[in-house]
Amino acid sequence: MSTADQDQDPADLVVLLADDARPVGTAPRADVHTDRTPLHLAFSCHVTDGTGRLLLTRRALSKRTWPGVWTNAFCGHPRPGEDPLDAVHRYAEHELGLRLDHLEPLLPDFRYRAVDASGIVEHEVCPVWLAHTTSDPSLNRDEAVEARWVTPHELRTTAEVAPWALSPWLVLQLDELPAGRSALDQVGQAV
Repeated sequence: MSTADQDQDPADLVVLLADDARPVGTAPRADVHTDRTPLHLAFSCHVTDGTGRLLLTRRALSKRTWPGVWTNAFCGHPRPGEDPLDAVHRYAEHELGLRLDHLEPLLPDFRYRAVDASGIVEHEVCPVWLAHTTSDPSLNRDEAVEARWVTPHELRTTAEVAPWALSPWLVLQLDELPAGRSALDQVGQAV
């Protein structure tokens, strides 16, 4: 960690990664997302209500990357040294006012690189989680402007016919989760 990094509030830092996903430093979150975004640590979380529905949110128009796009419930960046599950819970509360229970890994090794229309790059090692909640979201409007509960079938159909309406990471995650057989597709079903 550089001297400049040590002066930063850990809440404002992201963990930079080597190509093998090994932590190699930190950088201010506000400075990371550019047209040359370095590989960094993130996470993505899908949320179910336990009745067979998944939560989609529409990203705030003020977001630097993919503003106004529909995506899975939420994503975020663990702070340096923060337990990944603590980060998931922290973001759920901050962005959606949700308390989560029973987190399970969907794609623990997911990583992607995508470029939005403005040229900003996302380049993340981004473990994907599935969580359950019993409440409806209370949106932080700086993060999400709309929320909608959908079935896995509705989500997959949208990804097939209008992938441009969804975040690229959501479409890529769906590509890696076998339709009808993944935990994402079986939410609300008796096992």
